Amino acid sequence: MLEIYKEADGVSPKIHFTHSLLPSYIDPQNVSTKKRPFSAFNAQHFSHTLDLVLPEELYALVRARLESDDFGAAQYARVYMKLADLLERDFLDTYVKRGNVMMRSEGRAHVDNIFSLYDGVLRLELDRPTYERCGLEGRAVEDGGRKHQQGRWVVEFDLRAPHMHHGKKLFGRLEWAAKNVLNTNLTWLFYNFNPGSREALRQGKEPLCIHQPSIMNMRPSAVRIKGVSTPILRAGRLDSVYEEEESLALLEWLHLIFLESPRVRAEDHIDPFLSRYEVPDLGFGVETRKMVRVRWRGFIAPQFVREVFLAVRKEALKIEKEDHDGEGGTRNEEEGRWIAVTGEGFGGDWYTMVQVAGRETLGWESVGGLGG
Repeated sequence: MLEIYKEADGVSPKIHFTHSLLPSYIDPQNVSTKKRPFSAFNAQHFSHTLDLVLPEELYALVRARLESDDFGAAQYARVYMKLADLLERDFLDTYVKRGNVMMRSEGRAHVDNIFSLYDGVLRLELDRPTYERCGLEGRAVEDGGRKHQQGRWVVEFDLRAPHMHHGKKLFGRLEWAAKNVLNTNLTWLFYNFNPGSREALRQGKEPLCIHQPSIMNMRPSAVRIKGVSTPILRAGRLDSVYEEEESLALLEWLHLIFLESPRVRAEDHIDPFLSRYEVPDLGFGVETRKMVRVRWRGFIAPQFVREVFLAVRKEALKIEKEDHDGEGGTRNEEEGRWIAVTGEGFGGDWYTMVQVAGRETLGWESVGGLGG
């Protein structure tokens, strides 16, 4: 656990660093969600930005795949509706009971009342006065010692449970709260996991269409960054990154790449009075490379992140047959190919994962931040 800084109001955000091994075989149709990096992807239900960084020669191998309909034509919807509309019979049966969608209402984490739906679970994050008016049973949320901030409460309902349907007592209490207390029109983000719904939504044949949604496309944008001073990573020889200082140095360098900072350029000669940043040397030196950052912005599901990660790993980090170690890794200790993925969630949560050729994964996850 790496402590970064402590805010004045008592919040102590930390970064959890891990080194892990991927399974020797990954079934694309049945990926384990309990091991990193997949557990990190799944823990962050809603992301607004997904960044992929990789050397230019690897991007050339995966560009066509990233621009295909699978990753280049993903879409979500922005819709204006009330919480009670989500509980209507047709909407509930189509998208929750029989289907699978994720939704999130507008609002600032730990400030506004926020409603979200993921994997059939409706989550209501409420301030104390609203919670008391709703008459629903929930749990208090720790505020991390923040000053001048009212307590927050979370109420959750599994809308796929047999007792959660019209005519049942608990569902009726939720309906009452939605119609009499939580009755504000809100902007929602909507993502349907059913790939067949894309065309139906465009043709106006989905139950959501009565609310006149705006369809938003998530197209990747690629930026080439030339002359980047890059620390050399070696598969099977990543122990130099385990120490806190080196781990944070690599993370900082990656995030400067995501930001397209000129500080990582080999020709950067800024006055040291303004910046004393130096690209880290992790034991194998620093080289100058051409890098590419691919970015998606929108309403991004963990499943989408996982599919991007697996597709890029398959195409860009293939291991030659003679270099296989028999367990899905590599015998070649000079192997230096890698990719990095970072996902930014609503409210400040984030993760960054580095996958090298073979099975080794380096991961950083925010812990104890704002959440959301």
